[in-house]
Amino acid sequence: MLGVGSIPSVLLAVGVLAMPESPRWLVMQGRLGEAKKVLDKTSDSLDEAQLRLADIKEAAGIPEHCTDDIVEVSKKSHGEGVWKELLVHPTPAVRHILISAIGIHFFQQASGIDAVVLYSPRIFEKAGIKSDDQKLLATVAVGFVKTIFILTATFLLDKIGRRPLLLSSVGGMVLSLATLGVSLTIIDQSDEKLMWAVVLSITMVLSYVAFFSIGMGPITWVYSSEIFPLKLRAQGSSMGVAVNRVTSGVISMSFISLYNAITIGGSFFLFAGVATVAWIFFYTMLPETQGRTLEDMEVLFGKFHKWRAANALLKKKEQMELVNGASTTTDDHIQLGTKEQRN
Repeated sequence: MLGVGSIPSVLLAVGVLAMPESPRWLVMQGRLGEAKKVLDKTSDSLDEAQLRLADIKEAAGIPEHCTDDIVEVSKKSHGEGVWKELLVHPTPAVRHILISAIGIHFFQQASGIDAVVLYSPRIFEKAGIKSDDQKLLATVAVGFVKTIFILTATFLLDKIGRRPLLLSSVGGMVLSLATLGVSLTIIDQSDEKLMWAVVLSITMVLSYVAFFSIGMGPITWVYSSEIFPLKLRAQGSSMGVAVNRVTSGVISMSFISLYNAITIGGSFFLFAGVATVAWIFFYTMLPETQGRTLEDMEVLFGKFHKWRAANALLKKKEQMELVNGASTTTDDHIQLGTKEQRN
């Protein structure tokens, strides 16, 4: 069983050999020519590659007109002072972004996903499934559901948006966890096997995994990576991942002790409570980021729970730009018509 795990590891190692270096890191080392080649390969168009390169150069303090393949980068551009800007003297926008990134990573794990996935055989056993074959089948179903709904999420993220999908996902998780807690408590208190409660427990486990995988799971990584300014992205993202992994470890190592102390049903009531707090946090603190530029992020973040006013201003600005663009096009047509009439 452990040996089979080496196969994807070898494939991953081979794939890493073909993986290009981060263009942001290349620019910070002054290797503009290599960064341009990477961006040309990984962008949808050459225009997009140029825009991304210009953003990275601006964040690194390199003049936009500088087009040499190798340039000298000031010491400040190598990342010195980033931790101060993140932790010691953050702007309101950076502080809001950091709280949002750490919060979404914390709640992703604190809501109990690793407890459900890693200990699903124990959960099914507590639910009344004694056969090893049936426990294995139910555990395989958990992995299958998780895979299917993660794939589904890839098609919905840009169509529906991060915020609606995240809130719907966490809402479904709260309902599933609370119902799972009720069904496991009934089974635990009953002297006879209640088939309806067993079926309900299995259904709620699969429901919880599905709701997590379609929103909370993938959106955590997408959202936290796109809200940081370029010069703070590496350090900010690493802090979110560190919180994610530490929380995951604590949940994984403490779950058995937890359900022995407060019963397995009580454990899922606790996770439901954490997920409820997460929903309130996301609703209050996390603005929609779909289609937003880095400049928009600086406007959206920094107001904390008052971000909706900033969002309204951005929408009003977009509408004015559309109107002005339409007016300019109309004026051009009028001028062309007048010119033709004069000719």
